[in-house]
Amino acid sequence: MMRYVKKIVNLLFFIGFVGFSQNNPVKTFTDTTNIRIGEQIQFKIAVAEKNNVIFPKLQLDSLGKVEVVESLPVDTLKDKLEKKYILTSFDSGKYIVPKQTVIVNTKKYFTDSLLINVATVKVDTTKQKMFEIKSIRKEPKTFDDYRYLLWWIIALLLLLAVILYFVFRRKEQPKEAVASIPPIQEALQRLKELDEKQLLQQNKIKAYYSELTDIVRAYIEKDINIPALESTTNELIETIIDFNESSKMGISSEIIEQLREILQSADLVKFAKSKPVEEEIKAHRNMSEHILQNLKPVKTKEDELE
Repeated sequence: MMRYVKKIVNLLFFIGFVGFSQNNPVKTFTDTTNIRIGEQIQFKIAVAEKNNVIFPKLQLDSLGKVEVVESLPVDTLKDKLEKKYILTSFDSGKYIVPKQTVIVNTKKYFTDSLLINVATVKVDTTKQKMFEIKSIRKEPKTFDDYRYLLWWIIALLLLLAVILYFVFRRKEQPKEAVASIPPIQEALQRLKELDEKQLLQQNKIKAYYSELTDIVRAYIEKDINIPALESTTNELIETIIDFNESSKMGISSEIIEQLREILQSADLVKFAKSKPVEEEIKAHRNMSEHILQNLKPVKTKEDELE
């Protein structure tokens, strides 16, 4: 009996809600006023005018329990305009959506208020499968959980660095003076090593002359301080002659000419593919040793005093 009474009351409310006054061009419609939590209501405002109509931005219940899911665009029908709103609520209870203001041709008209019934969703616990209570899961560790350890690690590393510094620090030992070999001895040693390579026996004439002249040029550059390694034969001979005359080095013209002969012969072998005979090669080798031993600059009394 109570169920029928409730339906009659809702029907009378609905009829009163959607009714029109004779002078009010605004009508409201709703598909339902009774929902369960999370269900939606379609609320519609219809205006029997097609021009100069301003629909409201809905003013919902004072408790803020009713929400607008979507405000749909205005529909233009044959003789009216319609504006639809989708409403919902996630809290059980009875909520009143107040009257809304609609402006038609600069005049204000009001909709009826709307009572919404929101019921909870019943759960049949007898049919609900029960599960064991699970233990609380621990959240995975992140960097922030260990941030406080960072400064301790840095302090320990600094302390370790200081300890290692004092443990392994050694007083700098004076470097042993490397015994310097006189240029002439170095050059004669290289000549001996050249002989031991047996390049002539391997018919590597070009390599032999390249190393032979390199020994002589390196000696000139180290002992006489004349740039010999990067100079051409003519440039080197002219430089030696100029130094010999200006500095009174005392190098004989015979030695200079022998040096010219060896360097020019080497140039012919390297660049003109000349192939001197074995006797000539041996003569150049002995001549190179003679040059090294007699190309020494003569020390003056001033040099000895220095």
